[in-house]
Amino acid sequence: MLTLPGPLVTVDWLRANRSDPALRIADVRWSLAGPPGRDLYAAGHLPGAVFIDLEHELSSPGEGPGRHPLPSASKLATVLGQRGIGDEHLVVAYDDAGGSVASRLWWLYRHFGHAGRCAVLDGGIEAWRAAGEPLTTDAPSLAAATWTPDAARDDIVDADAVAAGELLLLDARAGERYRGETEPVDPRPGHIPGARSAPWSANLDAERRFLPAATLSERFGRLGARDDVVVAYCGSGVNATHDLLALELAGIRGARLYEGSWSDWSSDPRRPAALGARP
Repeated sequence: MLTLPGPLVTVDWLRANRSDPALRIADVRWSLAGPPGRDLYAAGHLPGAVFIDLEHELSSPGEGPGRHPLPSASKLATVLGQRGIGDEHLVVAYDDAGGSVASRLWWLYRHFGHAGRCAVLDGGIEAWRAAGEPLTTDAPSLAAATWTPDAARDDIVDADAVAAGELLLLDARAGERYRGETEPVDPRPGHIPGARSAPWSANLDAERRFLPAATLSERFGRLGARDDVVVAYCGSGVNATHDLLALELAGIRGARLYEGSWSDWSSDPRRPAALGARP
């Protein structure tokens, strides 16, 4: 029986197992500035991969806090089932952004009780191409399936829990956004007072693969992370899941997501914003 080696898989592992009927591959490419991931998928994707849209299928705009509120359990079940992904399948998700979008699907699997059944392709589509593996424009024809969510884990927090000041906040955005030097999309620049800068990109090496677990453990240790106290946020709750995946690799358990993230916090003028490099 096929099993995933962990929350990350390598190109070698995917090459060896991609024909297994228990495996599904999900292309979740997306970026704030475009082009649309669906267009990238149509131009070439991993053989056998289905496309899942972050903006409208792994999020529920207008139905929760921030720009990318979480999809409901029933919505995610419908999306996955329509793509031919059922309870019996394992999923490898990939993107072209160092795993910072694919980690959203990994986290949703864990959130809805399917931990260990979704992994991120380390290095994404770039690593696949660098290994000389082919792309295709053919979309697979997969029969509809049934994906059954379990009770959601208690691993999200809201603005009030963040404001209470009892949690270690890690800001996964780029340093310049944390410091308030630029703000391309949200209402105000800056960061949540007390939050520490932990850019998701610093979880990766020069080839945009995740750093070794020991290195990640050292990184988050320097930031003060320990079990059951960490909350990660970003602009809208997407890239923060990259930090949550890195924390999992580092062996730090119980980290949670501020669902609405800065897009939620900064939209409320009653919430303070800090500028500069200091928490």
